[in-house]
Amino acid sequence: MIEHPNFPTEPWCLRETALDLNRLAQTESVFALSNGHIGWRANLDEGEPHALPGSYLNGVFELRPLPYAEAGYGYPESGQTVINVTNGKPIRLLVDDEPFDVRYGELTSHERRLDFRTGLLHRTAEWVSPAGRDVRVTSTRMVSLVQRSIAAICYEVEPLSGPVRIVVQSEIIANEQLPRPSGDPRVAAVLESPLVHAENAAHGAGAGLVHTVAGSAQIVAAVMDHVVDGPPGTSVEAVSFPDLGRTTITVTLEPGQRLRLIKMVGYGWSGSRSLPAVWDQADAALAGAMHTGWDELCAEQRAFLDKFWACADVELDGDTRIQQAARFALFQVLQAGARVEGRAIPAKGLTGPGYDGHTFWDTETFVLPVLTYTSPDAAAHALRWRHTTLPLALDRAEQLGLQGAAFPWRTIRGEECSAYWPAGAAAFHINADIAAAVVRYVRATGDLAFERTVGLDLLVHTARLWRSLGHHDGRGRFRIDGVTGPDEYSAVADNNVYTNLMAQQNLGAAADSATRHHEGAGKLGVDAEEIASWRDAAAAMFIPYDDALGVHPQAEGFTGHKVWDFAATTDAEYPLLLHFPYFDLYRKQVVKQADLVLAMQLRPDAFSQEQKARNFAYYEALTVRDSSLSACVQMVLAAEVGQLGLADDYLAETALMDLDDLEHNTENGLHIASLAGVWTALTAGYGGMRDTGMPDGGAVLSFAPRLPPGLSRLAFGVLVGGRTLRLEITPLAASYVLRNGKPMEILHHGQPVTVTNGEPLVCPIPDAPAAGPRPTQPAGRVPRRHSRDGH
Repeated sequence: MIEHPNFPTEPWCLRETALDLNRLAQTESVFALSNGHIGWRANLDEGEPHALPGSYLNGVFELRPLPYAEAGYGYPESGQTVINVTNGKPIRLLVDDEPFDVRYGELTSHERRLDFRTGLLHRTAEWVSPAGRDVRVTSTRMVSLVQRSIAAICYEVEPLSGPVRIVVQSEIIANEQLPRPSGDPRVAAVLESPLVHAENAAHGAGAGLVHTVAGSAQIVAAVMDHVVDGPPGTSVEAVSFPDLGRTTITVTLEPGQRLRLIKMVGYGWSGSRSLPAVWDQADAALAGAMHTGWDELCAEQRAFLDKFWACADVELDGDTRIQQAARFALFQVLQAGARVEGRAIPAKGLTGPGYDGHTFWDTETFVLPVLTYTSPDAAAHALRWRHTTLPLALDRAEQLGLQGAAFPWRTIRGEECSAYWPAGAAAFHINADIAAAVVRYVRATGDLAFERTVGLDLLVHTARLWRSLGHHDGRGRFRIDGVTGPDEYSAVADNNVYTNLMAQQNLGAAADSATRHHEGAGKLGVDAEEIASWRDAAAAMFIPYDDALGVHPQAEGFTGHKVWDFAATTDAEYPLLLHFPYFDLYRKQVVKQADLVLAMQLRPDAFSQEQKARNFAYYEALTVRDSSLSACVQMVLAAEVGQLGLADDYLAETALMDLDDLEHNTENGLHIASLAGVWTALTAGYGGMRDTGMPDGGAVLSFAPRLPPGLSRLAFGVLVGGRTLRLEITPLAASYVLRNGKPMEILHHGQPVTVTNGEPLVCPIPDAPAAGPRPTQPAGRVPRRHSRDGH
């Protein structure tokens, strides 16, 4: 999309210079605004035309039956689907009784601009009605990152050549008609009219609607109010109906006059409080925003983002497209997690209904590393949400005959919602992914109060699952059989290396935390014998290795399977899961997404450099990247083993996943984990950043920076223990600057160095080791070669 001439490459914004109705679905996603609590897709102000109306409140969903050909013990009983809640965006405009509709009359100009520094979406349109009346419409839209229940629009109309009679209808609408779903199972199930009317009212220049969600028993309130600035004679009237609140503004504008409308929308919802309490919550939020005013809301938004960018900004010299994409990615990841208090971070954020609005392991493994080092409060809130679901995970483990907690593969509220158990219930690695996120957060922040409470609880109960799920075999090895790793094309396998290594880390971390916080551990029933059993299991963890091939099998026996016939597979047959039975995929050597390769990124201590290079080459030839989660991981390992050209190609694929709609499903929402992977690719790939940790739980970062040809500079920052460490990499040297706080010890290409406050530490970058031949990929799955500026 950004390669289209309508999308110029700019460092701090995403701009569309002409409206293309054929790309409306994609642009509704990429221009979407969110704060992690409210999500507004970028539908046009006037509401139509649209591809997919989208207004979301994080955690609001409806239940739906899960289809089973045959019932089975332990199958989840119902699914959860995100719903389109009351839409507060529409502002309909009539010019001399003719509706402003971009499909009629003449749209002489149209521009939208998403500003990453202000968090505002700007739109300007000039339109000539079928009757020849011309007007300019300007709007600015925000979802507040500071006042989490508030979204707002500044809307202006002015005539261009003669007097016009203007009618503006500002609305809140429930139960909008949605398009029919496609046959892709990844697309959300569409529920018609999920909101049941409870109350409605109008007063002054505003209106409010309250609805219930029948199956999930949630209450949703949406209220709006306006500040109208127009010439004398401007009239304002508000009315309400069960599914509609409308404020109508009428005025005649002469040339040089302007109508300016500030629309504030407040949301509230709950699954436990009463209807009056939810309505009062929305009203109170709206009253606070109206008191703040539009200008101050914008100033708050800018200040919030200034603080974020001061640490998080990634700077690239030599690649303007990736520079733009990196900031877009960081902005969207922040939007997904900034105000998630008490809620999950869905795979699509709040940008669309893809994957039914569920959260997966994507959050802990891909998104939380970014937030941990750039916006740690958001990471803590996401982990606290997991902790609130612990009772459900304990119940689920008991149902499965296991001890500890079994966290769900996909969910909104905490119950398992996957109807396909081989890729759902069997993917136990999500327990270790959550534990790894806890360890990372505590190391990076030093938040011991978090570790003593939320962290310890999560670590203990996840460790207990591994101890009951695995067993010591006759040779003393600790085995974890019958599980599914990250690669969903190889399900229910024995001793998946990723799972075993992450479980090993989980067991060790739980033992260490319980030892440090013995009083809290005792309250959870942990004793010395249980801690010893965790350490024994971790020490004896079985990690398969194929001596004949000199590589690690993804899971025990994997390298003995028949290799998939890639040559006979056409481009139209990808993704494979939509064209071939899982039964066939499970029996072959074909990898949906990085699995063993991800293990090498997250557990680098478990592999030698030679093993990493051999493993990487072996799995490159098998990995088809039918998941948006894969390219960023392959990029990191390609950079580590010296394949910088290949790393460049994977970086571009990761960075342009949504901006170029590479998987042809951006219309259903952005790939938040892939967007997070852009940061990881740059920091862990070209920056060589790893969090190795120390026995005392303190954070130690190691870096092995190395730039590819064509990049002259890469700079990024990370927050560690409240200190900002900024790294600037050039082809010959890396400069480390600590902006505040006590000195920090890090590793630079394996050598310990100390960075002090305000004093740049410049370290030379050693020559790259000789890399072997560029690894090959399956036929038709070679990443597109990336060309940089001027190359």
